Amino acid sequence: MDKVVFLDRDGTLNKEVNYLYKPEDMELFSDVPESIKRLNQAGYKVVVITNQAGVARGYYTEEDVNRLHQYMNQVLSLSGAHIDKFYYCPHHPHHGIGKYKTECSCRKPGTGMFQMAEQEFSIDKKASYMIGDKLIDVEAGNKYGVPGILIGTGYGKEFHSQVKAGKAEKIYCFYASTMKEAVDFILSQESAPMI
Repeated sequence: MDKVVFLDRDGTLNKEVNYLYKPEDMELFSDVPESIKRLNQAGYKVVVITNQAGVARGYYTEEDVNRLHQYMNQVLSLSGAHIDKFYYCPHHPHHGIGKYKTECSCRKPGTGMFQMAEQEFSIDKKASYMIGDKLIDVEAGNKYGVPGILIGTGYGKEFHSQVKAGKAEKIYCFYASTMKEAVDFILSQESAPMI
């Protein structure tokens, strides 16, 4: 069985850029390469699942998405890290153009991208996690059956403050202000004694 860490992309791995598709516009958060390397070394499969409505809207192509993902892995490889697989949803139910305007199961908080991952990985849900900066990321993980970690990069800090103020429901198992903290938490759970 594979233990998998599912990762959102924009706002989680890289700084939020409106409709990012150009490699030169991608800026990884500083702790991301080392954090992913630690997951790689601990035997986790690292899988990105990302909504890419820019494809649906006609702002960029699926080839652009694939090119950016190849570039991201090139950058990570400089630190001895890698992402095992990227999945993306190119659809949008309202703003899509042509074949991309559709209600799909892959757009988060749907679980279609997790199900795509099941075709390539034998996922041990009890040992797997979803990390993202939006509640839809955590919600998708919960629906699929893996604990969600909300990260304070991107939009996560704002959501967490709403939860602390009692204005939103806490649907995540852990809040981490950085990717390093999220990975620390995951690895600490692995070494926690069985009760």
